[in-house]
Amino acid sequence: MNHRLPAEWEPQSAVQFTFPHAETDWVDILDEVLPCFVAAIDIISQHEKVLVVCKNKAEVGALLNKAVQENLILVECPSNDTWARDHGGITILENGQPVILDFVFNGWGLKFPAYLDNLITGRLHAQGVFKAPLRHGGLALEGGALESDGVGTLLTTAECLLSPNRNPHLSKAEVEAKLKDLFGLVRVLWLHHGYLAGDDTDSHIDTLARFCSPETIAYVQCNDPKDEHYTALQAMEKELQSFTTLSGNPYHLIPLPMAEACYAEDGQRLPATYANFLIVNGAVLVPTYDVPQDALALAQLEKAFPQHQIIGLNCRALIEQHGSLHCITVQYPVGVI
Repeated sequence: MNHRLPAEWEPQSAVQFTFPHAETDWVDILDEVLPCFVAAIDIISQHEKVLVVCKNKAEVGALLNKAVQENLILVECPSNDTWARDHGGITILENGQPVILDFVFNGWGLKFPAYLDNLITGRLHAQGVFKAPLRHGGLALEGGALESDGVGTLLTTAECLLSPNRNPHLSKAEVEAKLKDLFGLVRVLWLHHGYLAGDDTDSHIDTLARFCSPETIAYVQCNDPKDEHYTALQAMEKELQSFTTLSGNPYHLIPLPMAEACYAEDGQRLPATYANFLIVNGAVLVPTYDVPQDALALAQLEKAFPQHQIIGLNCRALIEQHGSLHCITVQYPVGVI
């Protein structure tokens, strides 16, 4: 059977959000974070449908009064938190037809409660939200850990996929074999270096390096020897430089700046990363953090996506809970919604 994991830039039917409410970790800063969710949904609704999983449709619908209403799908469903990238369904194409894989979401290796979030994809399917069939993925796995070029290469990090609290019974070779089988992969490119302070995910690839085309990777670069990330991100850069495309050529690498350090009230550094951008139909939404590096990040991603509209979105509130724009979304290819 011909099956593959599509790239994010392929045509989409919808993007899913799981909306914050007072029983999520956002409770103390709901007023700060809600405008970010609303702005992102408003923008995406101009390009495609938006599936909003929420506690109360009436309340959330009132907040989304500026969105393109015919592109909004609001579904009430219980949730622990809001990181749709990691609890949402992952779509593969089998003989060109979409199938949704529902993996185990265990709160990034049992760090946080996820018993409701782990059920969301199944509940959406049971309510008839998806046109595509649903199948269990058979692994503990999050969408933020996967970067596909759409033609058989997966980019990921060893720290996350080999975490002892995800699939402890599997060796690296066994994990790779399962990924190849599930996603129809030719190969897996493993990064063994790179992290962001304040990240809870064990170094999800979508915080560090992203495919922009089958030949192009954008990645977080750190050139300041005084920054705590310098050694790890320099080593990651060397790994990326050693990788080649399926045709054997070096990748076109586009460095993204390391954002000026942002801190929580308790002094903990927050994971401000420009690699956490979201590709939608015709546009790329880029997280910004109200720091000097925002403009350079947008300019670099214009080089990576010359055919897309590049839209900056202030995500300073999102990193207070250690994620950013890509983390709160998950896209579904054409034929799913």
